[in-house]
Amino acid sequence: MDIQGKTVLVIGGWGLVGSAICRRLMEEHPRRMVLTSLRKSEALEAAATLRKDYPSAGRDFFVPWWGNIFVREQLKDHEREAILSNEKCREMLIQDIVDELTGPVLRRSSLYRLIQKYKPAVVVDCVNSATGIAYQDIFQVTRQLLGMVKKARRSRGRVDPALLDTTERLLCTLYIPQLIRHVQIMYRSMQVAGTRIYVKIGTSGTGGMGLNIPYTHSEEKPSRVLLSKSAVAGAHTLLLFLMGRTPDAPITKEIKPTAAIAWKRIAYGEVTKGGKPIQLVDCPPAKAVKLRKNLQLLMPGVATPTKKNLTSVFIDTGENGVFSRGEFEAISTPGQMEFVTPEEIAEDTVFEIKAGNTGHDIINALDNATLAPTYRAGFMFTSALENLQKLEREHGVDSVAFEILGPPRLSKLLYESYLLHLCFGDVKTAVRTTPAMMSRRLSDLIEIDEQIRSEIISIGIPILLPDGRSLLRGPTIKIPPYRGDDRLAITPRAIDRWAHDGWVDLREKNMKAWRERLTQIVRMVENLPTDETSSRTMHNKEYWKNLTEIDPGKICGWIFTYEEKGRRMKA
Repeated sequence: MDIQGKTVLVIGGWGLVGSAICRRLMEEHPRRMVLTSLRKSEALEAAATLRKDYPSAGRDFFVPWWGNIFVREQLKDHEREAILSNEKCREMLIQDIVDELTGPVLRRSSLYRLIQKYKPAVVVDCVNSATGIAYQDIFQVTRQLLGMVKKARRSRGRVDPALLDTTERLLCTLYIPQLIRHVQIMYRSMQVAGTRIYVKIGTSGTGGMGLNIPYTHSEEKPSRVLLSKSAVAGAHTLLLFLMGRTPDAPITKEIKPTAAIAWKRIAYGEVTKGGKPIQLVDCPPAKAVKLRKNLQLLMPGVATPTKKNLTSVFIDTGENGVFSRGEFEAISTPGQMEFVTPEEIAEDTVFEIKAGNTGHDIINALDNATLAPTYRAGFMFTSALENLQKLEREHGVDSVAFEILGPPRLSKLLYESYLLHLCFGDVKTAVRTTPAMMSRRLSDLIEIDEQIRSEIISIGIPILLPDGRSLLRGPTIKIPPYRGDDRLAITPRAIDRWAHDGWVDLREKNMKAWRERLTQIVRMVENLPTDETSSRTMHNKEYWKNLTEIDPGKICGWIFTYEEKGRRMKA
């Protein structure tokens, strides 16, 4: 359809993809653009930025709107936890999700009111609905509820009010009822408003990878929460497929990127998580916590605040947060998630709106329609890394890991390889060193270098000292994850599991594992013919810079690809 002169609603217009789509839509001369975001500040910022970029569009051209599109108008500006903590609000939420879609339920929906107010001809939905629904973590709420049920059965007395509250929380968290209601309201709202085309920017949930994805959220591999996201994303796609087959519905399309999406900016500064800076704390070896019978997951006061915040070089990926150079390189390396740029997504979106056929509309072709890693992104990959490295040199910092990406194991591996880099410089020197000496050298470095020690434990990654019984840590740790019990039994097997999943492990046996994996890399390179110049492998001498350095990002990408069997099958 012709976008010129039409009102366009971009749901999630503040985000990385939403912003790119807004800019691309401006080339088509719409009449008005409505931009939404969860928070007021984000919606206002999105509108202000576009007004600055397009001053001739007029003051009222960009219309900001904010709030939660999954709840009724009355609750749209409330934090989810505030809703779940209030009995009356929980009752409203359960009614809106579980009851039939009556007129009153529809009309009090924030999404319905938004669409009826502006009556857009085009709706582009950039909100990651699967994440918003699935990351409420039904498993955690269920565990809490089961614990309370067992307690209530033992007591054989009056029902604990907390049991009732948790039961209601579980009902508020159920994925499929929420998703069904959302699609029902989206369809009915656009039908009443006369919307002509709806384009959803969806997700595969795993960045295009399979069940062997190395990135988890402190659970089994693959994480149930992560798989819930994929399950909700798949269910959402099929519901949109049905909407696209409904005669009075708008033309329905979905573009589903199957790669990481990057990037917004590359910079040096404070690293924030959830909008707040990461405060540095320190736990010197003299104050190491002895591992005896139980491990206390939350331990306020165990580490001393340094009164500094974590600052480093980072790449901003929008809604997914900021990544260190090592994190970005590890997930974007060929064979891992890789990445696609938001501008490519925007280009395909507008082309589909204009009745073009990009081959990436998954509603039109549920198979082989995903937007895979791209040549442009691969070409720009080196440029992004060079910019990150340039800023590292300018500011005298090494951008290693922030533990915002998600898997504590990646942060642990990045810092372990970084410590090897500082102690030994190149791969061959490390390979020639005994595991005992490697353990000793890394331990000495941790003891004398407060900055490195502080950065590691401040992002929630503990440091296990060579004795295997002493732990340097901050007040909170990412592994083991909190699942309702603040104290866990400590056993040798548990220590090995925790160290594998997310502790910097300075023990000799871990150094032996590092020596073995570095030896494998040396063999891979040296087994190639000396005159090898074909496209047979990318992991050649040039890739590893003739083994003259230990690059944490490349090393971890190799570990996830070969050792963890996490290589993606399709490009």
